[in-house]
Amino acid sequence: MVTIAGPPAVRAARDRPDGFHEAMARHGMPYLPHAEADFTQAGGERAMARLLVEHPDLDGVFAANDLMAQGAVAVLRDHGLRVPEDVAVVGSDDSGAATAGRPPLTTVRQPVEEMAAEMDRILLDVLARPGRGATSVISEPELVVRRSS
Repeated sequence: MVTIAGPPAVRAARDRPDGFHEAMARHGMPYLPHAEADFTQAGGERAMARLLVEHPDLDGVFAANDLMAQGAVAVLRDHGLRVPEDVAVVGSDDSGAATAGRPPLTTVRQPVEEMAAEMDRILLDVLARPGRGATSVISEPELVVRRSS
């Protein structure tokens, strides 16, 4: 199992693989190789190519977004590997790229509408009570299983 992370300067790019690594550590896999990319399909291709050279026996890929996951699928196929039979691939975001690719990607969906509603609620509360403290809200993602895993 390997991960493709986004640029380290972007907080979400760090948080997604960090959360994945923490979950995998709880299941007995404390170290997972990773490569960084730029949230593009081409970036996912470059990262996957590096990871395949370093870890030719990998059996799974978690990418921090669906475009990078699609790039990973393309490189895996170019190397004669089948998705999901040889290597499972999971993306994140449940974007159009998740359903447009072949096979359709298993992905982690963020509850965007719920997050936007919560952001509105917090903003209105800040406007009503300017001295209030900072608020942090964590939304529960959903795994959408398709044919890439």
